[in-house]
Amino acid sequence: MSDRKEMTGGENSWDSGKARDGRIVLCGANSYEQKYYFNPDFEKLPQSVREELHILCVLYTEDVGGIFTILFEQDGGVTLETTAAEDDYLYDEVSSGLLLGEIRRKRRELLESLSLYYRAMVLHENVADFLDEEGGISE
Repeated sequence: MSDRKEMTGGENSWDSGKARDGRIVLCGANSYEQKYYFNPDFEKLPQSVREELHILCVLYTEDVGGIFTILFEQDGGVTLETTAAEDDYLYDEVSSGLLLGEIRRKRRELLESLSLYYRAMVLHENVADFLDEEGGISE
């Protein structure tokens, strides 16, 4: 399963905070425009989390290039997605895949916490329904 998509005009809909398929954009960085976006609907997240997301997104695009986006799926899952312009020959697809795997491993707790936050605060699910006995998120 590849997390890379070829970029076609206007695919990055950061202005609305929604992807075309209904997923919600949390944040992202664009190496082409050297911009970072954070969805203002999530400003209630702790400042330390917002800063960590900012650093994560910007460093990703500095290392690999392209556009890196963190999105919420409709069920509350968190997706890391990268896109690149078709003519971007400097985009490093191998490094991209390796870095995505590293982020998933090293930032697992952050990604699970974001999912929990979204499910509780946006989807209004009962937190007790998806926590296991040790306080972790049940699959």
